[in-house]
Amino acid sequence: MGRPGYLTLPIFSVLAAIGYVYYTTVFVAVARWLGLATAAGAANAVAFTALAATCVATYAVAVCRDPGRVPPSFQPDVEDVGSPLQEIKRKGGDLRYCQKCGQYKPPRAHHCRVCKRCVLKMDHHCIWINNCVGHKNYKIFFIFVLYAVIACFYAMILIIGSAMYRVPVDEQSSNDSSRTSIIICGIILCPLTLALTVLLGWHIYLILQNKTTIEVGNTRSSHYL
Repeated sequence: MGRPGYLTLPIFSVLAAIGYVYYTTVFVAVARWLGLATAAGAANAVAFTALAATCVATYAVAVCRDPGRVPPSFQPDVEDVGSPLQEIKRKGGDLRYCQKCGQYKPPRAHHCRVCKRCVLKMDHHCIWINNCVGHKNYKIFFIFVLYAVIACFYAMILIIGSAMYRVPVDEQSSNDSSRTSIIICGIILCPLTLALTVLLGWHIYLILQNKTTIEVGNTRSSHYL
């Protein structure tokens, strides 16, 4: 059994947000502030387009790539429970066995209730990619978040620069609509940039600690037992 289809409301929302921010940043903010026909405007438009394309590409891979299945042939050495290849339950001291999948779980593998299977080195299930973040797609997920943060800050700079730019008198007629689009884009970008920056910082911390989100949560929970 596996997860549902790729096109879900959260995924559609992410793609819609990327599309709106991209269009407003390039064809409204850059065009209004620098002009797409100028060297500076064209350079910024090309750079931001490349960054946005990288975000979409890495996002698509994170959505589609399997996070890592437990091999059906995996069998722990039940006679050597002290082996570093085994993982013992915190309670009872038994080898970790998934009743739902009907097989033993390797170290750091966990069962996902959404995907309905065990995932190798599972970090968490992310609704925004409709997929688990695990052994095989963690790297691309991290790269996507990194590029998304860079793109958000880049867009914020262009949006702020455009908002502060005074449009010439002969172009005032189209100024109101473009300014409204810029304000809406800024409203979307502020919480998005903050959330992605916090997420990036969290995963940098996890990488430095060689831990997963589940492991950190389990460690904190055990402190209260």
